[in-house]
Amino acid sequence: MLTAHVVYATMTGNNEEVANIVCDSLTNLNVKVTESEISQTDVADFMKADILVVCAYTYDEGAMPEEGLDFYDDLQSTDLTGKVYGVAGSGDKFYGEYFNTTVDHFDDAFKKAGATSGAEKVKIDLEPYEEDIERLNKFAEGLVKTASK
Repeated sequence: MLTAHVVYATMTGNNEEVANIVCDSLTNLNVKVTESEISQTDVADFMKADILVVCAYTYDEGAMPEEGLDFYDDLQSTDLTGKVYGVAGSGDKFYGEYFNTTVDHFDDAFKKAGATSGAEKVKIDLEPYEEDIERLNKFAEGLVKTASK
């Protein structure tokens, strides 16, 4: 059975909701899922899963979540070869060019660590609506399909 660890950072609750949707979708695809808040998660714990997911917000003009900086730094210096990853996040289009840049930063960190992208990153404006839930379900399906190879 495949395992997944979904980590989230949230300020408004939107990214916890995004994480919950991804977890439910993975569970429905027969994946054993662990979910945790980013400041309560060590990258070593993250390593125990086949599929690694980060759902995080972007603060202000492109700032990453303070509570996730250590995790982000540790992630980049960890060998994630053989792991499948995905990144999703809720942000606010109000910030224009800075919209959801944390998703891009985590995507780059996973690549730097040698992990394999299992799905296209998902950027959501504010809270997830029906079309976002569909995108997140497809995201989860892509992760499972890639990890099953």
